[in-house]
Amino acid sequence: MSPPSDSSQPRLAAGCRWGGTDENRVILFPEGAIKLQGTGQQVLEHCDGQRTFGDIIRELQSQFTEADPNKIRDDISKFLEQLQQKRIVDY
Repeated sequence: MSPPSDSSQPRLAAGCRWGGTDENRVILFPEGAIKLQGTGQQVLEHCDGQRTFGDIIRELQSQFTEADPNKIRDDISKFLEQLQQKRIVDY
């Protein structure tokens, strides 16, 4: 599996959906569920299939101005790549 490109449009994979409450959101997928909090939840909330990976990176870089922009890009890329390997995210 390859990391997302700037033009990729990440989204939840087929068969995956949000569940839980606003305070305790989870991603439901055929093999189980993953509880997400903090930055992981923010990243996936941006993965709507409309925004590109480049858009998501820019939005989060503007939100986390104290963090190194390259580290943000690398961390989110690795996060999405791991979720793609688990068939939770497509791009």
